[in-house]
Amino acid sequence: MGARGADAEGKVTITEIARQAGVSVPTVSRVVNGRSDVSPQTRARVEELLRRHGYRKRPAAPGTRAALLDLVFDDLDSPWAVEIIRGVEEVAHAAGVGTVVSAIHGRSGDAREWMRNLRARASDGVILVTSALDPTLHEELKILGVPLVIVDPAGSPALDAPTIGAANWSGGMAATEHLLSLGHRRIGMIAGPPRLLCSRARLDGYRAALEGAGITMDPSLVVPGDFGPESGFTACTTLLDLPEPPTALFAAGDQMALGAIEALRRRGLRVPQEMSVVGFDDLPEVRWSAPPLTTIRQPLAEMGQLAVRTVLRLTRDEPPDSPRVELGTDLVVRASTAPPA
Repeated sequence: MGARGADAEGKVTITEIARQAGVSVPTVSRVVNGRSDVSPQTRARVEELLRRHGYRKRPAAPGTRAALLDLVFDDLDSPWAVEIIRGVEEVAHAAGVGTVVSAIHGRSGDAREWMRNLRARASDGVILVTSALDPTLHEELKILGVPLVIVDPAGSPALDAPTIGAANWSGGMAATEHLLSLGHRRIGMIAGPPRLLCSRARLDGYRAALEGAGITMDPSLVVPGDFGPESGFTACTTLLDLPEPPTALFAAGDQMALGAIEALRRRGLRVPQEMSVVGFDDLPEVRWSAPPLTTIRQPLAEMGQLAVRTVLRLTRDEPPDSPRVELGTDLVVRASTAPPA
C-alpha cells in the first residue's frame, strides 16, 4: 500500500495537494488543467505545492469532461422547476459549464443513487432546489470538496451552505393586503405543504396582513394544498362548502390558483365578479388564464442565475456575496381580482 497521500506508485495525489493547500479537490483539478476560474492567490499556493511535490498531470483520456454542475430537485413535474432550470442554464451556458438535472423525489434511495452518479461524473458543484438533503450525504459532499448552494430551502438550511430564496413573507402579506384594499374581509387561503419553509412564510404573511387590518385569522379559511392544480381544486371546493364561504382566495402557488378557478367555474361562480383569486409565482401561463391571474411574482429564473454565480464563486474558493439571499417579490395585478359583489 502507498504512503498516506500517495497513490500506488508513490506519487502524491491531488487529494493530498488539496489538503495541504486548504482548498477543495476540484480547485486543484482546475489549476492542474489550466482553468482560469481560480483566484490568483489560490493558484499560486497550489502551483507551489505541485512544483514542490513534482506532480505531473496524467495524459488526458479521449472525451475528457468539461466543467459540470448538478442541479437537483425534489420533483420536476412543475412549470416552476422549468423557470429555475431556465435561469441556471442561461448563466451556466455563458460560463461554459454543463448542467446535469436530477430529481430525487424525497426518497433516500434515489438520493443515494444520485450521490453515486455525482461521484462518478466528478461534478464541480451542486445546486439543491426545495429539497432536504440527508445529513450523511451533505457530509459526503463536504468530504469530496464539492460546494453546495441551496435554492428555496425546504426547512432550516444547513449553516455552512449558502441559500437563495424569495421574500415569501412579504409576498404573502402583499397578496392579502391587495384583497383587503379591494374591500374583502373574509379571505380564504390555499396554503402550501407545511413542511416547506416557503409555505409557512406565505401563511405567516397572510396572517400578518389580516391582523394589521384588525381581522383575526379564521382557521377554517385555511386549507393546505401541495402546489399542484388538483390540490387547489380540492381546497377551493372545501372552502365553498363552508356555511359562510370566503369572497376572495389567496393561493400560495399559481397552479393551485388555477385549480381553484376551475372549481369555481364548475360551481357556476365567476372570477372576479363572485370570487377574487390571487396566486403566487407568476408562471408564464397565468397571463393567459381566464381571466388573467393576479399574482405575486417570484423571481424564479433570477434565483437560478444567482445560484450558478454563487456556486461558481465557491468552486474558486471565493466566499459568496452573502450566505443568505432573499430576492424581492412583486404584486402583479391582472383581471382575477375585484371588489366583493
